[in-house]
Amino acid sequence: MIDRNTALALARDSDPGALMAQAAAMRDATYAGTVSYSRKVFIPLTQLCRDVCHYCTFAHPPRRGQRAYMTHEEILNVARAGAAAGCKEALFTLGDKPELRYRVARDELASLGHETTLSYLAEVCELVFRETGILPHVNAGVMGAEDMAMLRGVSVSQGLMLESISPRLLEKGGPHYGSPDKDPATRLDTIRIAGQLNVPFTTGILIGIGETRAERVESLLALRDLHDEFGHIQEVIVQNFRAKAGTRMADAPEPSNGELLWTIAMARLLFAPEVTIQAPPNLSPGMLDRLVAAGLNDWGGVSPVTPDHVNPEAPWPHLDELARQTAAAGRTLVERLAIYPDYALNGAKWLDRTFRTPVLRLVDGDGLPRTDGWMTGTPSAPPPLWAGSLAAVSPAFADIIARARDGADLSESDITRLFRARGGEVAAVCEAADDLRRAMNGDTVSYVVTRNINYTNVCYFKCQFCAFSKGKMSENLRGQPYDLDMNEIVRRVVEAWERGATEVCMQGGIHPEYTGETYLEICRAVKAAVPGMHVHAFSPLEVWQGAKTLGIETADFLARLRDAGLGSLPGTAAEVLDDEVRAILCPDKVNTAQWLEVMEAAHNAGLRTTSTIMYGHVERPVHGARHLLRLRSLQKKTGGFTEFVPLPFVAEEAPIYLKGNARRGPTFREAVLMHAVARLALHPHIANIQTSWVKMGPEGVKACLNAGANDLGGTLMNETITRAAGASHGQEMPPEKMEAMIHEIGRVPVQRTTFYGVPPEDQVRTSFGAAPLGDVVNTPARRYERDVKPMLHRPGLVGAAE
Repeated sequence: MIDRNTALALARDSDPGALMAQAAAMRDATYAGTVSYSRKVFIPLTQLCRDVCHYCTFAHPPRRGQRAYMTHEEILNVARAGAAAGCKEALFTLGDKPELRYRVARDELASLGHETTLSYLAEVCELVFRETGILPHVNAGVMGAEDMAMLRGVSVSQGLMLESISPRLLEKGGPHYGSPDKDPATRLDTIRIAGQLNVPFTTGILIGIGETRAERVESLLALRDLHDEFGHIQEVIVQNFRAKAGTRMADAPEPSNGELLWTIAMARLLFAPEVTIQAPPNLSPGMLDRLVAAGLNDWGGVSPVTPDHVNPEAPWPHLDELARQTAAAGRTLVERLAIYPDYALNGAKWLDRTFRTPVLRLVDGDGLPRTDGWMTGTPSAPPPLWAGSLAAVSPAFADIIARARDGADLSESDITRLFRARGGEVAAVCEAADDLRRAMNGDTVSYVVTRNINYTNVCYFKCQFCAFSKGKMSENLRGQPYDLDMNEIVRRVVEAWERGATEVCMQGGIHPEYTGETYLEICRAVKAAVPGMHVHAFSPLEVWQGAKTLGIETADFLARLRDAGLGSLPGTAAEVLDDEVRAILCPDKVNTAQWLEVMEAAHNAGLRTTSTIMYGHVERPVHGARHLLRLRSLQKKTGGFTEFVPLPFVAEEAPIYLKGNARRGPTFREAVLMHAVARLALHPHIANIQTSWVKMGPEGVKACLNAGANDLGGTLMNETITRAAGASHGQEMPPEKMEAMIHEIGRVPVQRTTFYGVPPEDQVRTSFGAAPLGDVVNTPARRYERDVKPMLHRPGLVGAAE
């Protein structure tokens, strides 16, 4: 950001060209090749106003036979049309306090049961949100704290243009003469109150109405001072004056294109990167590429349904045309909400409680709106990953991909940037990941015939994402508590072998009565019954708890498990390896360092492991980047990971989602990108990227197999954990279906062992045409009331016991 003296000096002597490149570079460092817009409907609640701005055609005096205010029915008709067209913002724009000037306004408000326009506005905002789900944004003029607080409860954001800080414009002959609400000090007070109330706020300046360059800079600096104090200004609009017929300024000269570009660039350079710089596209037709080059990153609200009632002579461009022109300027057009991403993802501070969960469920990990209805684990058809006008990939983005292809270590910012890919960038990431997959793994797609055995769903941990476990606080969730009898475990293992399995994958809840000896007994029982079966079992949390209950070191416990028959460990319980996220998701579980410590000890004990990430809930792209970097670092040290398994969050029955504190899972773009970015970021250290048919579904895994994945995981036989969370893709994918799915994308199926070796021929042959599974017996868990409570180890909490 440039300082005040520099800015004022530039106002005296600078041209747009000298500033635009610098402003564009500053924009590019933050906005990842995108320009945003809000898909909205414009609702002009009343066009009566006590002010008489000399350039305005929106406000007018009362007209005979015309209502002063839109009715409920008129408002809902507009809002419903917007909802049908995919709009997510209801922009309420209205004149300032018309009831103070016009009797007709007072009388009509009284008939509606209100004394003020703002009171009626609050009522209809609540109505629109309740009936349509569209998020209200209000441009309600100058207000005091009480009115603004009232509107905060029924809207997600508010706005007021400063227009200009110059008091000269209020003088006789000036554009604001006779308009008391255009007093700059009064408007700054309103914007200050918004900051005090934590209202995400939109403001800006109107250029070309008689102000000087220095006054524009002073206006922007005044807004910057308020943002520095409260952090609430989410966007600054640079709007150019348009002379309108029938106004006192009909013959006034409009600002030149050069002045508009200079001001946009200056605004970009004056504000912190997180503050969006916007210019309306309908007011500058034919020069959108130059506006982008000047450093803006947003087109503001654009409606496919309603006109721009403030500038009716300037229709908004069709969204397809806006996307095309944005792509021609080297950027991808993306939709946003009325509330900007950082504010949407921090709803506890910036939103009334009414809107926190609805907004969270509307957005992705970047805080931008989900633009399709796909959800992890549901049968909904995957949407296209990219469509429409695609911007060319920037040299900087292409350089990240090129370095990944060469096996260079990508940085946290590199990987974060890849996760934020949109449009043509998504295509580039997926194509590069697919090329690396082909080079590393050829055209085969592997899978393992395995059986999941979840020996208990009783658990004393409180992971907020888990719908499988049953503790005293979760017995209302799906299923009943159970604790399998050892004979049932062995029966399932024998049956799995008879159906061609080479592996059993065993995990469960952390039963308060389990000790390390329980896990050792399970290993011994399995190997005694079927010596050839590979035991792939026990998450790092189970290993940690087992060691603690025996009072021995983790490394010693792992050695005992290995000697008892354990073959490898699943890399679950990782969720997102970042303690900022784990503090929300699973605060009493192993933390990041403890998870990595168990995995390193396992690798050192000769036990290989998988690695996973569970994403799409509360994390952001940077957390995913840190996760991959931590896995890559350990893999370079030990080489113990066999594969990386992305596990998209299944929200439907997850407690954290039901409580309204998590997103709906990753979008399809995010789900596929996790596979593709992992292929690039982990290359060449982790050779196998797996995709989960349970979570992605048959069509979803095909997309992932064309975006860097080379493995379909296991046939599972008894998948229960994901189904408990609400997934509907079944509990088993037999080899016949696995291979048919692989053939459909022109690839070669191959059955594998846990370690990507060749399974015994007899087992492969047996796996096809296997008999139906027998009925399982989930031994009911006895109630856990007891006289003496066992010691419960909670590694994520200080004290680790209760």
